[in-house]
Order: sequence, then C-alpha cells, then structure tokens
Amino acid sequence: MEAYKQEFIDFMVDSDVLKFGEFTLKSGRKSPFFMNAGAYVTGNQLHKLGLYYAQAIHDAFGLDFDIVFGPAYKGIPLSVVTCIALQELYDKEARYCSNRKEAKDHGDAGILLGAELHDGDRVVMVEDVTTSGKSIDETYPLLKSIADVEVVGLMVSLNRQEVGPSGTICAIDEVSEKYGFPTAAIVTMGEVIGYLHNQERGGRVVIDDGVKAALDAYYEQYGAR
Repeated sequence: MEAYKQEFIDFMVDSDVLKFGEFTLKSGRKSPFFMNAGAYVTGNQLHKLGLYYAQAIHDAFGLDFDIVFGPAYKGIPLSVVTCIALQELYDKEARYCSNRKEAKDHGDAGILLGAELHDGDRVVMVEDVTTSGKSIDETYPLLKSIADVEVVGLMVSLNRQEVGPSGTICAIDEVSEKYGFPTAAIVTMGEVIGYLHNQERGGRVVIDDGVKAALDAYYEQYGAR
C-alpha cells in the first residue's frame, strides 16, 4: 500500500472521522464502523484532505479535466479544497462546482454554485463515501441536463466494500456500471483493516481482535463479493 494511503488512514483516525464501535446507518443497517467527513473542521485538516484527494485523482484519472464537482452538502468543501490542492501540487487550474438542494430565484439564481458548466467540460466528481449511490443518482442527471459534460470519474475517500442496493456488488461499482464512468477511492476498508489491526495509535489499539471479529462478521454478511 502506498505511503500516502497509510498516512490518510492515520489522518482519518486522528481527525476522529473514522470510528469503530456500534453504529446505526441511515439504511438501518448496524455497522461496527462509521465515517463522518463532517469532522474535518480545521484549516489544517481541510488543507490535508484536499491534498489527499488531489493526489488520488491524479493517480486514478490523470489531470485532463476542467471541473471538480461536489454534490451538496459535504461535497461543497471537498470540491473547493481539492481544486486548491490541485493547483498547489500540480499547477492544475480546475474550476469548482456544486449544486444547491433548492434553486435560488434571486441574486445568483440557479441550481449551481461556483463555476458554470459548458458543453464539452470534463468533470471529476468527489464525495466522502458512497453507500447507496443516491447522491450520484440525483446529481449526474442534473449535470447532463445543464450541459453536455463528460464525467471523467468519481473519487471517494473510503470504499466501504459492502453491497449496495443491488445486493451483489459494492455501491461504488454500481455507480460505475450504471453511468459508465470509472470510480475510485483513496483507500478501501480492506486496506484500513489490514493496516490498523493491532496497531497502536495515540496509546490505544484502534482495531483490536474484538473489533476485527466484529468487522469480519459484518463483512461476512454485507461484504461485496
């Protein structure tokens, strides 16, 4: 595993973004871990987050794109910090864009925030995590209705590697199959578990044998094959 992936896993844990315990997801599913990208709140954290996204996008999709699009709401700061980091790391000038949940009818009226979309624009979409693909189902048709854009790919921070709504493959792969563009993640849960199992962080073992057993049982039931 690349060094920046190990650093990103440490970063998620140290930022209290990735937690292990007992959690109930929106779907009602009981999960032994939870990721909350809303816990990135400081300037330093957001700066680092953008750098990780920029490097992962560069490695997965290259730099031949025009727009970084983040679905509202968590995708808004993601798209902004990623554009800043692309400029910093690669001297890549990309425009940020996001959507509003509700269109404005005054001022800068419309459904979009940031850059306008034009026919032929190449777009990278960024999300924190894709569990059901619902936000992409909402925003991909929106983008295509505004302009004839090409989505180069979707980058998420964590691939949970559990089955999506189809019940057969993981949600991020369902998105790729449904819309025909590639998807990637900075890290997968398999990489997280392999790296953190019995490793001490901040004076404690993040994934001890008990947590590992709970994760194994969870993926036995919900893991993508």
